[in-house]
Amino acid sequence: MSRREDELMQFVRESLARGLPRSEIETALRAAGWSPDQIASALAAYSTVAFALPVPSPRPYVSAREAFLYLVLYSTLFTSAYSLGDLLFSFIEMTVPDPATQNWGFDHDIRWAIARLIVAAPVFLFTGHRVGRMIAADPTKQGSPVRKWLTYVALFIAASIVIGDVVTLISYALGGELTLRFLLKVLTVAVIAGTIFVYYLHDLGRDEKPA
Repeated sequence: MSRREDELMQFVRESLARGLPRSEIETALRAAGWSPDQIASALAAYSTVAFALPVPSPRPYVSAREAFLYLVLYSTLFTSAYSLGDLLFSFIEMTVPDPATQNWGFDHDIRWAIARLIVAAPVFLFTGHRVGRMIAADPTKQGSPVRKWLTYVALFIAASIVIGDVVTLISYALGGELTLRFLLKVLTVAVIAGTIFVYYLHDLGRDEKPA
């Protein structure tokens, strides 16, 4: 923590100790040029519990176990999503064959996709359940830095896939090369990646709503 941040924390502590409302403290800090995130972080460092002195709030900390759980959660999430997309692609190619190309190895592709799903999906669901129980037992873990960072990384990956999907669709449309088979594949990618993006964006938004 920098010297300026130390001064901010000290200012907030002394203001709360004098009984000043949080809204007035926030207004004064905004007028002084502090950013909303800095103000919110400083105020959140002290609990709203009624006491003669400001009561520090517990700070979320990063544990190796927690980082491991989130890494497993997101790696199995994208493995499951990729495997599901691969499986659906195989079904699309079987249902809407391309006369200009010969497709071999459908059985091999489907077996590998199903095998990855059988392993990754249960691990993802189990890890998600463990993470949910961990947060329920200690709500402060909801603000865990590792959770937020990895969730934003997952959002970035999902958003990049959706953007690339749309760019590819537009490119093929401009070239007059749209086919039913291609459109079904684009829709498959958009639905899978879009679902991941919307769910975790909503999850983060729910966490960051003021209490």
